[in-house]
Amino acid sequence: MATITVEPATSDRFDDAEHALTGGGDGRSCQCQWWTIPNAEFQKLSIAEREALLRNELDAGPPPALIAYVDRQAAGWVRVGPRTAQVRIGRTREIVGATAQPLDDPSVWSVSCFVVRREHRGRGLNAALLEAAIDHARARGARVIEAYPLDPTAAKHSSNELYRGVLSVFLAAGFTEVARPRADRAIVQLELT
Repeated sequence: MATITVEPATSDRFDDAEHALTGGGDGRSCQCQWWTIPNAEFQKLSIAEREALLRNELDAGPPPALIAYVDRQAAGWVRVGPRTAQVRIGRTREIVGATAQPLDDPSVWSVSCFVVRREHRGRGLNAALLEAAIDHARARGARVIEAYPLDPTAAKHSSNELYRGVLSVFLAAGFTEVARPRADRAIVQLELT
């Protein structure tokens, strides 16, 4: 049986972050910058410029994400951190109109992006990443974790679209659905205090 571990995405793990992000889906082109900058800026940046932004994030700390390892090989990624550091969330109407949490509250954290390399899918890595994200947020003083998963029972989605996570994984981890801005999109929260 494979050994799964999850570690913070720190500057010394940049190559592992890149390996995790480039194994399927949009991780290679996005570099997990989608939620961190406004759309107009995101669209203007090249992949190399987005990669530089990610490197700067990891260098500056604190870790904006976690990396899952399967038998010591980087296999997956989850972005978890204060919602205030993910500026696009505060500009997304379907989220802003449905969350009861103050948008400027740094104790509200978001789990906003998952990437799992193709060869490691179907092994429960999203659940392992989410469990580690909860522990990471709790240890750093988060009051609430919010997420924006898709519900594939309401509409079919490509694997690329599932970067937000899947509703059933969040519900199994103890999150509560607090809003349904679209039939296939939920907002979920987990109180940590």
